[in-house]
Amino acid sequence: MATTEPASAAQDETWFIYRGDGRPHDGLERLPEPPPWRRFDRSGTDRRRDRALSYRPDKNAVKMVNAAVYLRRPLLVTGRPGTGKSTLAYNVAYELGLEPVLYWPITSKSTLEQGLYRYDAIGRLHETSLRQAAAPAADAAAPDIGRFIRLGPLGTALLPRPRPRVLLIDELDKSDIDLPNDLLNVFEEGGFTIPELDRLPEEQPMVHVMTSDERARVPVERGQVRCTAFPIVIITSNGEREFPPAFLRRCIRLMIEPPTPEQLADIVEAHLGRQARERSGDIIQEFLDRQTRGDLATDQLLNAIYLATSGARPPQSDLEELREAILRPLDAAGSG
Repeated sequence: MATTEPASAAQDETWFIYRGDGRPHDGLERLPEPPPWRRFDRSGTDRRRDRALSYRPDKNAVKMVNAAVYLRRPLLVTGRPGTGKSTLAYNVAYELGLEPVLYWPITSKSTLEQGLYRYDAIGRLHETSLRQAAAPAADAAAPDIGRFIRLGPLGTALLPRPRPRVLLIDELDKSDIDLPNDLLNVFEEGGFTIPELDRLPEEQPMVHVMTSDERARVPVERGQVRCTAFPIVIITSNGEREFPPAFLRRCIRLMIEPPTPEQLADIVEAHLGRQARERSGDIIQEFLDRQTRGDLATDQLLNAIYLATSGARPPQSDLEELREAILRPLDAAGSG
């Protein structure tokens, strides 16, 4: 007698792409479209636009951004991971029709010089040696120094231009203890000096250097870089450390609170559509309940909703286990 395969087993067969049985198959052909935020087959411009359009700032964030823009001061944005601190910068740049955001991710080893510029002295010396070796009898000219100087994100943001650039300094609280104070003079002066260009002979006043966004080389006169329109600087922090008072008083400070239920529903709709919003009320409520017991990021919610509403939905028992794993608090002990 033929046996009928249980419905749950058939559903498992439909959902599992990787089966773990060691037998090759073409299961990837059934893989649905990726979540919008994990698509890499589009241009960087399209992805930045989508990121900007999906953000929903509250009224306080809008007010503080405007204050920073009017006062030409950096905006220090503090909040839990996943609350949209970084996305705010892309939203501002998109709405104001500015050039792409300049991004400076901070680590414990980041220095002010890395943000301003980098001079590849070894590369220039190597090219000089190659020229001399190719024509030992000739008086080979030194390579153009501008080809070996690249402005960092902060340095590029401080170039003179009629409209400001948006600069995102991400997770400054990860930095060495001195970096916030090191930034003060640059923010106050609106510029900096490149000593390697300042020392050049009088007959070489102008040098064209490279920028962090790899666009056309830009002229720098006598090593001086100074903005005409102060950049819109958005600095993010997860609140893992305190900053010096001298740094804080030069910033406009914004604390981003976790999104409300309505804001979360708006975010879900912006990323996944109206139908996903209508089907995700229970997951949003579970997310909010879990937030009272630990740190959760909005992208964890989006991941859980995508699995529950995408074309190939897991069986209910698997979905509940996956939801439990995906909505695990970020500050929970252990990795599992």
